[in-house]
Amino acid sequence: MPKRGKNYRNKVEGIDRTIARTIDEACEHVVASSYASFDETVDIAVKLGVDPRHADQMVRSSVVLPHGTGKVTRVLVFAKGPKEAEAKEAGADYVGSDDLVEKIQGGWLEFDKTVATPDMMGTVGKIGRILGPRNLMPNAKLGTVTFDIADVVKEIKGGKLDFRVDKAGIVHAGIGKVSFGAQKLCENALSFIERLVQLKPSTSKGVYLRTISVSSTMGPGYKVDTLDIRTRIK
Repeated sequence: MPKRGKNYRNKVEGIDRTIARTIDEACEHVVASSYASFDETVDIAVKLGVDPRHADQMVRSSVVLPHGTGKVTRVLVFAKGPKEAEAKEAGADYVGSDDLVEKIQGGWLEFDKTVATPDMMGTVGKIGRILGPRNLMPNAKLGTVTFDIADVVKEIKGGKLDFRVDKAGIVHAGIGKVSFGAQKLCENALSFIERLVQLKPSTSKGVYLRTISVSSTMGPGYKVDTLDIRTRIK
């Protein structure tokens, strides 16, 4: 067990973290347990009853959280002509085509998300080896290869969250900041979990939502009662 600092020990003293709580209670404890001098990110970890080694059980998608993520996302758009102007009006931070490709080939990576119109994917493919390993490649399955540039840029800026299950069958995601307060964090968490349930693979057998926990960047994790969750989502 790692040795915990005094602030951490003071915050968890007297709290039984072995019991599963409602999502409301868990979020309240996460906020109360926060002690860092910065606005900590609140993370959720959901263990799913899937085997990611099988392509038909890969869970990957995105969701627009009702209260956003609290993170400032720099959006880069590959587009030309009218779509370039549309992207700028929607709030994209960087817009271009071959000029951006050359810049990225030179080592520039000062952005968080990329969007591209379908006609630009041939050009974007030139830097696939750079963007791919960093999860920055536009992806049709995530809605980032599209002609609906304005809507997608606004969604990303408004708190669209991309996620995918890892090799252990766990999905990790940041659902907001401690400063959001427990109620908004709870609403974001429920929206996220509801999206996961919608994506349940038909080949997934047994219990789908295995375990759920929430925690802040520096704080302890709290278990969430999955039975309570099942009564709260559609």
